[in-house]
Amino acid sequence: MDAFFASVEEAATPGFSGKPIVVGSEIINGIGRGVVSTANYKAREYGIHSAMPISFAWRLSEEAKKQCKEGVIFLPVDFELYNKASDNILYIIKKYSDDVEQASIDEFYFDLSFSGTFKKAEAICRKIKEEIYKKEKITCSVGIGPNKLVSKIAAGINKPNGMLSVMEKDVQRFLNPLDIRELPGIGPKTAEIFYQKGIRTIEDLNKPSIEELKEMLGKQGEKIYYKARGIDDDPITEYHEIKSIGEQTTFNQNTLNAVLIYDKMKELSGNVFKRFIESGFSKFKTVTITVRFADFETKTSSKTFKEGIDINNEKKFEIEILKLILPFLDKRSNPKSKLIRLIGVRLEKMVK
Repeated sequence: MDAFFASVEEAATPGFSGKPIVVGSEIINGIGRGVVSTANYKAREYGIHSAMPISFAWRLSEEAKKQCKEGVIFLPVDFELYNKASDNILYIIKKYSDDVEQASIDEFYFDLSFSGTFKKAEAICRKIKEEIYKKEKITCSVGIGPNKLVSKIAAGINKPNGMLSVMEKDVQRFLNPLDIRELPGIGPKTAEIFYQKGIRTIEDLNKPSIEELKEMLGKQGEKIYYKARGIDDDPITEYHEIKSIGEQTTFNQNTLNAVLIYDKMKELSGNVFKRFIESGFSKFKTVTITVRFADFETKTSSKTFKEGIDINNEKKFEIEILKLILPFLDKRSNPKSKLIRLIGVRLEKMVK
């Protein structure tokens, strides 16, 4: 989906149509401590992008207003709204394919090999795009390829509202001129290793042998070797097993206020436990909290229960969470009395 969160907000509120929109953490009078989750394409014209500090996005908006441009509309994240739209989109896609994988709230893979030809697959995808826009008033970009890897890369080429088809015989020619960052799995650190060796495009990436790449990056190097050649046998998986449930929050100001931290941790644990009940699992065995200090040092603390905690023991869960956070409020786990910037709660080792 194209700028999904912002697009859904724009579709839900007629007055937002055509305006620059940013969805992310709360910001008040230019002061915010989180990041941009999604910026629509109008906001991107101002230089705003996802993962940018929200306060910096605000400054870019203010600069745009000085140039007589429209100010950005800043909105909090509304997962209930986005999940509803995502469910509707999944329903539409399933009308055209029996084999659908929802990779995330706004990304889907589906098998159209039954159509027989790329031309027929393109016709189906045009119908899907049209139906999504007609019913949800938002756009999507589609990539069609011989496997998930190629289709994912192709989907990102002609955004927004684009479609690109790459047949098997054209895969290497399609990939070669692209920057290595276009390959899933190559992040900034891995890219820097390659850039230092003069490897910038996927064509460059095809020159080292598999042994050389493994020597550079271990097992990841072997995976990159095949990805650079468009080789991917990852199947479409209809259901993904939930491995953990978590939530975190950043305080408006760094703090060691025990009451404030206690209240926020209680709120987080309540939200996470509610999601656990809705997940269909019967119990979980591990509880983990995350604490990030003002200097961005991040620590975790966990506790594992042999018998686990079930859906009837929310109070026990809440007490255990508070036991884990308390040492960070005194000298035990915070000897320098550093202020806390962020806290989080996560459930792991889920049991059916």
